[in-house]
Amino acid sequence: MGLTSNKVLALVVVVAALLFIGTVWLWPRLARQSWRAVSGRVGLLLSTQLALFAAVGLAANQAFGFYASWADLFGKETDQGVVVDHSANGSTGGPLQVVSTSDVPGVRAARPETGGQIQKVDIVGRTTHIATPAYVYLPPEYFQPQYRTRTFPATVVLTGYPGTARSLVDKLNYPSTAQRMAKDGRMQPMILVMMRPTVAPPRDTECVDVPGGPQAETFFAKDLPDAVLGHYRAGKRPGSWGVVGDSTGGYCALKLAMHHPEVYAAGAGLSPYYKAPIDPTTGDLFHGDPKLQNRSDLFWLLRNEPAPDTSLLVTSSKVGEHNYKDTLKFIEGVQATNRTRISSIILDSGGHNFNTWRREIPPTLQWLSGRLTDR
Repeated sequence: MGLTSNKVLALVVVVAALLFIGTVWLWPRLARQSWRAVSGRVGLLLSTQLALFAAVGLAANQAFGFYASWADLFGKETDQGVVVDHSANGSTGGPLQVVSTSDVPGVRAARPETGGQIQKVDIVGRTTHIATPAYVYLPPEYFQPQYRTRTFPATVVLTGYPGTARSLVDKLNYPSTAQRMAKDGRMQPMILVMMRPTVAPPRDTECVDVPGGPQAETFFAKDLPDAVLGHYRAGKRPGSWGVVGDSTGGYCALKLAMHHPEVYAAGAGLSPYYKAPIDPTTGDLFHGDPKLQNRSDLFWLLRNEPAPDTSLLVTSSKVGEHNYKDTLKFIEGVQATNRTRISSIILDSGGHNFNTWRREIPPTLQWLSGRLTDR
C-alpha cells in the first residue's frame, strides 16, 4: 500500500483508535507501581501517540502532497535514470514521451475536444541529460479542428520542495481552473507543463546549475522548452512562454524569468523567497563560485545587473506569510528599475499552504494570460 493510499490512512486511524480504547480499558490494571505496570503504561501511551501522529501526518501529506511515496519520504527515490520509450517500428522516441492520458479532474466532458486532456510524460534533457516526469494539460481548443494550425502559449507550473507534480493537477487544480476560466472568457487557452523543480531528487537544486552537478537551470531554460516545442503546438516566438510556482517553485519562476527573459516573458511566484538557501537538502550549490551565488540572489540581481525585459508577479499575505516584508522590498526594488514590470497579490491573511495558493491561482492565470502571446 502506497504512502498516499486511503487504505493506509484508514488502517492507521483504526490502529490509533484501538490503541486509545485499549489504553483506557487496561489503565486500571496497570495502576500498580511495579516496573511491569509502569512499562505497560509508558508503552501504551507511546504507541497511542505514535499512531495518532502517524495518522495526522498521513492526512496532512494527502492534503498538501509533501511526499509521493515511501521512497520519497525516506529519501530513497531513485528515478534519476533516463527512460526511453520505443515505438512499434523499433525507433526510439524524442526527448518527450507520453506515458498515459486522462481526463481533467472535475471537468465533466466525454472527449478532449470539450474538456481538454492531461498527459503524463517523461522528459529527457538533450543537453543536461536530466530525466524527469511531468503532467501536460492541453486545452479543449488544442483538439478542435478549427484550431489545428494554431499554436498556444505555454506556462511551466512548478511545485514547492519536495512537492509532487500530481498535486498541481488534483489538489491545486491548475488544469480545471484554466479550463473553466478559458471557457468563461477570462483567459486564453494555454498549455500547462506541470512538474517539480526537484529534477535530481531527493536533492533540492533550487534551479541552479550546480558546478559538477545537476544543471537544473539549463534544463528549465533550454531543454524543457525544446522538448515541449518538439512535441506540442506551443508558441515558439518570444512572449509565448510563462512560468509560475509556489514556495521553492515560486523562487525558481522569478529567477528563470529574470535570468532568461528571452524564454519566459512572465514569471509568477506564489509565496516565493528571493535567495537560494543552503541547507542539508540543497548541499553545496555554488562550490565557492561567488558569481553563481550572487546571481541566485534576486535582490543582488536588481542592484547589480541590467533589469530584464520581463513581467513578474509576487504574492504574499499580511498575516500568515514570512515573506511579506521581503516581498514589499522586492516590489520596491523592481519598481526602481523602470524596465521590469511588477504586479502583486497581497492577501490580508493566508498561510504557506495549498488553500492560500488556490485563492491566488485564478488571478495569477488571468495575469499570465494577459502577458503571453498565442503565436
